[in-house]
Amino acid sequence: METLPWRKPCFSFARSPLISSPSPSIRFSNLPRCSLNGNLFLLPLTLTRRPSQFDPKFQFAALKHTIPRRSTVVWSSQGGAAAYPLSGFQFGSRIRGICFYMVTAVVAIFLFVAMVLAHPFVLLFDRHRRKIHHFIAKLWAALTIAPFYEIEFEGLENLPAGDASAVYVSNHLSFLDIYTLLTLGRCFKFISKRGIFLFPIIGWAMYLLGVIPLRRMDSRSQLDCLKRCIELIKKGASVFFFPEGTRSKDGKLGAFKILQKGAFSVAAKTGAPVVPITLMGTGELMPAGMEGVVNSASAKVVIHKPIEGSNADSLCNEARNVIADTLLLHGYDVHHNV
Repeated sequence: METLPWRKPCFSFARSPLISSPSPSIRFSNLPRCSLNGNLFLLPLTLTRRPSQFDPKFQFAALKHTIPRRSTVVWSSQGGAAAYPLSGFQFGSRIRGICFYMVTAVVAIFLFVAMVLAHPFVLLFDRHRRKIHHFIAKLWAALTIAPFYEIEFEGLENLPAGDASAVYVSNHLSFLDIYTLLTLGRCFKFISKRGIFLFPIIGWAMYLLGVIPLRRMDSRSQLDCLKRCIELIKKGASVFFFPEGTRSKDGKLGAFKILQKGAFSVAAKTGAPVVPITLMGTGELMPAGMEGVVNSASAKVVIHKPIEGSNADSLCNEARNVIADTLLLHGYDVHHNV
């Protein structure tokens, strides 16, 4: 076993009362090395020591500065070693995340087959709303969510009667927002990046649902997207926008961006009502950037009364204020200077 020459570390080992001999023998083994300007860095820490007759269970000696089991050592020829723990890691949440994706994949495979079989009839009789496909999507979302978290709904009576056309807008906290909103069972079309349509099963199902593709940095694609939304509204379907454009990184309600403000232009031009929706709890369940975990929490969906008007800016401001007020009322924060 190769042993690195000892360097003075930035932490020290305290003598354990379980060991009568001086400090335990510490060796760094199997260390992958990476050199940059004479420095070694990013070395996984492996602590081994010789057994002691006073310590039959081979417990580690107490450290003056505790180092988690999963840690990274940064070793520099000038500064010694330092350990940085993997913050936010929860074993239970990671296991729940793995199980979540296993469940959603298995359910999606079976329901996708049903969606494919129904698609010819959908194209013949319900090309724009695609109610059968949305019912299958609702079933998929409900079966996936059921083992992991509960959803509380408030204001269901505010949903347009008879699945009438509307422009739905909501804050965006998590990857789980889509699952949560699909359980409403409404025939609204999300807007998604074009690349996601290439994903097996999920991307193909999105295509069958009539999800609207978008290239974010392509102005022509943005214009085509808004034209498609107007056409769908006129044909009796509904559209769904996340006016922040992306998931909130800090959990606060952000600004409604220029492209997403097009949602309110669509509503103003077609006369369709704007239905604001406030999502809460999904950010705690699966924070943005941590899509591999599912924490233990619950979600809440608040559907607000529809807003009507012919001025896009007024619709935008009113919808954001309604969502912001609800978040503040429930103890969440928002960005005010936007």
